[in-house]
Amino acid sequence: MQISFADSPRSTVGIEWELALVDGASGELVGIADEVLEGLRGADGTPHPRITGELLLNTVELVSSVHETVGAAVAELREQTEAVRAITDPRGVELICSGSHPFSQWYDQRVTDKVRYHRLIDRTQWWGRNMMIWGIHVHVGVEKRDKAMPLLGGLLGYLPHLQALSASSPFWAGVDTGYASNRSLMFQQLPTAGLPYQLEDWDAYERYVRDLMTTGIIDDYTEVRWDIRPSPHWGTIEMRACDGASTTEELGAIAALVHCLVERMSQHLDAGGALPWLQPWYVRENKWRAARYGLDAEIILDPDGRECLVTDELRRLVTELAPIAEQLGCPAELLQVLQVLDRGASYQRQLRVAKAADGELRAVVAELARELREGLG
Repeated sequence: MQISFADSPRSTVGIEWELALVDGASGELVGIADEVLEGLRGADGTPHPRITGELLLNTVELVSSVHETVGAAVAELREQTEAVRAITDPRGVELICSGSHPFSQWYDQRVTDKVRYHRLIDRTQWWGRNMMIWGIHVHVGVEKRDKAMPLLGGLLGYLPHLQALSASSPFWAGVDTGYASNRSLMFQQLPTAGLPYQLEDWDAYERYVRDLMTTGIIDDYTEVRWDIRPSPHWGTIEMRACDGASTTEELGAIAALVHCLVERMSQHLDAGGALPWLQPWYVRENKWRAARYGLDAEIILDPDGRECLVTDELRRLVTELAPIAEQLGCPAELLQVLQVLDRGASYQRQLRVAKAADGELRAVVAELARELREGLG
């Protein structure tokens, strides 16, 4: 079995951003994505080319086109957000983005009426119905197919950095879970989701997909839902481990960090170097630590087992990647990583609001809506 890898200019970038629709008064999720998408149709009746539905009717997904810089991709998504608001504001509906909704219940949510989604729910049952979660996906162009799997393996060492920085799902169905990113542990319950297998090359990836298709686990490679995966149709490496970004500043910071890491590793491969891969058991432990402790996590850095506080690592990376950020035109977005560290990640801000409101989670939703409109400030 051969899987072709599309031609893609090196280190171009695209972002997918899932937004939740909530009632402006109650803060509850509302399932009106079909109305929103209908309102976004062009004068000739064609659907919006970049704004789509998702598994649940409480969600719209914004998809940027291919850009040279993170800033341009974020600017496009900001424009798309305003297009959605033109439909939702008159309906009294707000937009928020976080890895999970603080208090709405999964069993109240309606599934989008598409065959692929009904098939997913039929197979996955309770876990599938519980996928009341939101994330972002960052695509970075890879000019050579044979770089894809080495880059995937190299990125696994930075998964906890990105997961901790983006963590925004401390609550689940009204409960303080004690996790910074409950979403990341929920999502991995789906078949083929979670951490990728550490496959040595493209041939091994093709054999993996062939085995899954032979046994009926998947119909095609797009159903491999790893935290980091190659995206052959687009010719990209796709970072999918992050919780939903609550503000455009965080969206830019996360995307810039991914963009810079991939380009730095690509340069290393060009120079004939090999990218270090952590042992799978270290990768798994790092994912759990980042999910549980967020920016307070102490993560494993290398095969020798050295450890460091993730915030110290993130600050070091911002300095270390600064020359790459200049090359890619995203120095301002990379510096926003420090802004997030100074202000607190979304999960930390949500917990502070809940504490100040004596546990009233509607206040958390209201603050998420405000942040998405106004930014971190």
